[in-house]
Amino acid sequence: MFTQQDIAQIEARGLSVEEVNRQIENFRTGFPSLPVVRAASGGDGVRQLSDEERDAAQRYYEERANALRTIKFVPASGAATRMFKELFEYVNDDKRTAGIDKLITNLEKFAFFAELAKYLKPQIEDKEVVRNIIIDGLAYGSKPKGLVTFHAYKQGARKPVEEHLVEAALYARNGDKATIHFTVSPEHQAGFEALLAERQDYYEKLFGVKFEVSFSQQSPATDTIAVNPDNTPFRTGDGKLLFRPAGHGALITNLDKLVADIIFVKNIDNVTTDERKSDTVTYKKVLAGELLRLQSRVFELLRRYDNGEDCDKEAIELLRDELCCKLPDNPSRDLIIKTLDRPMRVCGMVKNEGEPGGGPFWVRDDEGREQLQIAESSQIAAEDMHLMKSATHFNPVDLVCAVGRYDGSKYDLTKYTDPKTGFISSKSAGGRELRAQELPGLWNGAMANWNTLFVEVPITTFSPVKVVQDLLRPEHQ
Repeated sequence: MFTQQDIAQIEARGLSVEEVNRQIENFRTGFPSLPVVRAASGGDGVRQLSDEERDAAQRYYEERANALRTIKFVPASGAATRMFKELFEYVNDDKRTAGIDKLITNLEKFAFFAELAKYLKPQIEDKEVVRNIIIDGLAYGSKPKGLVTFHAYKQGARKPVEEHLVEAALYARNGDKATIHFTVSPEHQAGFEALLAERQDYYEKLFGVKFEVSFSQQSPATDTIAVNPDNTPFRTGDGKLLFRPAGHGALITNLDKLVADIIFVKNIDNVTTDERKSDTVTYKKVLAGELLRLQSRVFELLRRYDNGEDCDKEAIELLRDELCCKLPDNPSRDLIIKTLDRPMRVCGMVKNEGEPGGGPFWVRDDEGREQLQIAESSQIAAEDMHLMKSATHFNPVDLVCAVGRYDGSKYDLTKYTDPKTGFISSKSAGGRELRAQELPGLWNGAMANWNTLFVEVPITTFSPVKVVQDLLRPEHQ
């Protein structure tokens, strides 16, 4: 199937022919549906904390924070194409929608208006205004969300990168240091670095903190081959194989390279103004406190096992009652220890109010365990879709992760994924149809075999910007 030139191209990306053949076989066979048991809900997989429990978890984290190695991990990769899709359709195809009307009518309410105004001439037509947002002028259509101006303040406007600096100073610092890691596309990193060179010092003085900011890119070795509709390798006009980025699930290798006690994970566009940040700060600390509390109990049991104690009954109860993992009847000690000794995450879950996104589910795995996972609709069989429609909560991507073992070493996060939970979608290139494959999503199948706890958090902690008009919502004004 592959020529010598193909093999050279494959190996140059850090892939093997064997891996590419596995990817092609996935196209042929497809990925199985996730064996969901039921949607997780309040009291059944989603923990709803009392005020006392919330305050205790926050204190638990705050008392330990300065001694922890803490990192804020922010996926911030590609251009904001979807955010401005409607604007491109207006400029390129003359398709004027209610969304465009809303944009033009409220133009001065956008935080980026002051920057945009420099490019606007008197009596300018609406289409030229929009063109100066996405193509000329601000050129936001070719920039990542992290570099789009979101919020206006008396002291000056802020972009999401800056809001993440502020958040890190408020809940992810240890002592006078706060560490943030952004995953970016190579073509955008210089823009991030330029903004930080201009603004980082201001925020360091404002919060009395020193930021340590690092970047990484999605490795070409995590890309997947594209195929034609008949599942044969797709070739470009010059006869080369086409490889595509494999979605945010590929970032598990980026996450795996970080060394920390606590890693906060949050999307680049989920930020709000200072006036509304208090719940975000509180509940990030709450999630971290719950994580540390549970981790200490797991570590104690693993140490006791190392000392030859019989802790099976306590371990089974802890897994069932606190970590929402139900083992099969009469589990072996090996399975009990294996289940305890895994990376751990606590995920915020928001009550379902019609926002798009995956949700929390009970899932049965190959070893007979019922445990919690975040699932997307594309992973669920048609006959189980009613479970998603009845879900009471959804996933806002609000995670706190612990990736260290009780003996001080670190888990290899790539060993705890579920390769069967990939995605296949229809795309195009050069006007030709193709099939694309994504790796298991970062907070979906890439973390399928982590110990997972879901905690209900308020909707005020969730302020995403999916389309530009979202910036008119109260949480961004």
